Formats: sequence, C-alpha cells, structure tokens
Amino acid sequence: MKMRRQIFWHVLFWVVMISFLIFIAQLDSKITVNEILVIYILYPFVNVCVFYLNYLLLLPRFLARKKYTQYVLIVIVLLIAVGFGKYGLALVFKQYILMRAKGHVLGFGAYFLGAMFTSLFFIFLSTALKFAIDWFLNERIQRDLENQRLSAELAFLKSQINPHFLFNSLNSIYSLAYQRSTTTPEAILKLSEIMRYMLYECNDNKVDLSKELQYLQNYIDLQKIRFSDKAYIDYKVEGTVTNQKIVPLLLIAFIENGFKHGVANDPLTPIRLLIDVDPEHLHFYMQNKKHTNNRDASGGIGLNNVKRRLNLLYPNKYNLDINDTPDSYTVELSLVL
Repeated sequence: MKMRRQIFWHVLFWVVMISFLIFIAQLDSKITVNEILVIYILYPFVNVCVFYLNYLLLLPRFLARKKYTQYVLIVIVLLIAVGFGKYGLALVFKQYILMRAKGHVLGFGAYFLGAMFTSLFFIFLSTALKFAIDWFLNERIQRDLENQRLSAELAFLKSQINPHFLFNSLNSIYSLAYQRSTTTPEAILKLSEIMRYMLYECNDNKVDLSKELQYLQNYIDLQKIRFSDKAYIDYKVEGTVTNQKIVPLLLIAFIENGFKHGVANDPLTPIRLLIDVDPEHLHFYMQNKKHTNNRDASGGIGLNNVKRRLNLLYPNKYNLDINDTPDSYTVELSLVL
C-alpha cells in the first residue's frame, strides 16, 4: 500500500508537469501536434527515464554503498550515452529540434552540451529528492526510537513507584500491627483505596488533578492513622480545581520523603504543605523539620525518580527548588499543567 501511494504521487507529479508544459505550448498557435509529441512528450520521457535510472538504480547501488568513484564514472558514461541518444533522436526529428530561424541548423557540439546539461539537471534533481526522503525517513526513525526509549524509561520509572510506595506503606501498617493498634484495619482499607487508584486510574499519561489531590489526601490520612492522629500536617489547597490534568504520582515522592525523614509528631513544627493551582499552573510547596536520627542509606529512589520524570514529561515547563539544610527540608515546584 505504501509503495502504491508513492507510485501514485510520482506519476501524478510528472503528469501535471508535462500537462502544464503542453498547456503553455498550446498558447502558441503556430506549434503543431507533432512538435508537442516530440518536444513535450518524447524528450520529457527520456529525461524522466534518466531521473529514475539514477534514483532507483545508481544511488542505492553505488552512492548509498559509498562507491563514490564508480558512481561518478557511471554518471559520466550515462550523460555521454544519453547525449548521443538525444542527438540521434534530434536527427530523426530534425525539423522540430535542430532547425532554427532562417534555416540555421543547430550543430552537434552545442546540442550535445545542452542535452548533457539537461540530463545532469535531472540527475541532480533525483539525487536531491533521494537525499531529502532519506533524511526525513531517518529523522522519523530516530524520533520513533527516541519515543520508544522514553516510553520504556517512563514505564520503568513508573514501575518503581508502586513498590517504593508499597514498601513504605507496609512499614507503616506493620508498625501499627506490631503495636496492636485498633486502627490497623482502617489503615489497610485506606491503603487498598490508594492502591486501587494507582493500579486502575494511573494508566493514562495524565489524570485529573482533582483525583491526584484526593490520592494525596488519602496518603496523608493513612499517615495520620499510623501516628494515631498525632501527625501534624498543615495541608492546604488554594485556587480552583476544575479540569486541570497532571502526570499521575508526581508529587507523592516529596510527601513520602517528608513523613519518612521528617518530624511529623511535633505540633510546633508541623509538615507544611501548600498546593496553589490556577487553570494552567500548579505551585507545590512543602517544608518539614528533619529527624536527625532518621538516615536511610538506600533512600532517594523516589526523589530521583520524580526528577527524571519531570525532565522527561515537563521539559522546560517546570522549576524545582530543593533546600536541604541540617534542620529542615523545603521543596518548591512550579509546573505548567
């Protein structure tokens, strides 16, 4: 089907070009039908043959294989052969090709050079077309390969999110179960709601911002259960949430990091979380006091993950500022939705 489409466009181009030349020629009332057949059909056919001989045979067989010397020699031979062939046709149709005003006959040298120049032009034209098509095809292949690479990398990054989140959440629920807390069933139920969102509603590239914010709220509620409602977090959403879209599971790593490495049970230094939205932008701000005794040598997977996803999914559309001091950790993310 693709080859047929290419043949169709090539045939259409030459038919239009020759038809245009014939139309221009007919404006001259003195031109005869035989002249039209010879000058505007027979000779263009020879030139088109030169075009496709170079396009379909010489370029793929010699130039594409870097046989430059052989290609140049064959082109020279082709130009000479076509020049002699055209002159032979000119002798047959001498009255239409070689005859000039006042009975002057065009000589062999002048006609031969003109014929070679015309053939050289069609060889150049076919070479330029071949290079242009190959360049566009190569660009498309490179884009497809890059898209496949990015899709594979994003799939890998996303595959890391669920195990990382599940690992941290199960640690929290294990702590509740170990303490024989009565809130353990509620925590498991909350976790199941969170996992349902992650498994069934995060398959698209972007999700409704309202659902993502509800997911963050569920996670915060789960952490409050873990701390027996002694987790102090100042969480606010400002602005109007309507139909905005956001890449799923993008902000959770910052909040996870705050609960995992920060102090969440001090009412004097609560975890501060502010999300400000408008129709096209989102501003995320989070600050937490650091727990000096909590140092996870294997940590950082979530934050590195979200930075990479930002680079891939929001190129030149975000600004991330992280201020990590010995006592506090602050994150500010500005995002063009």
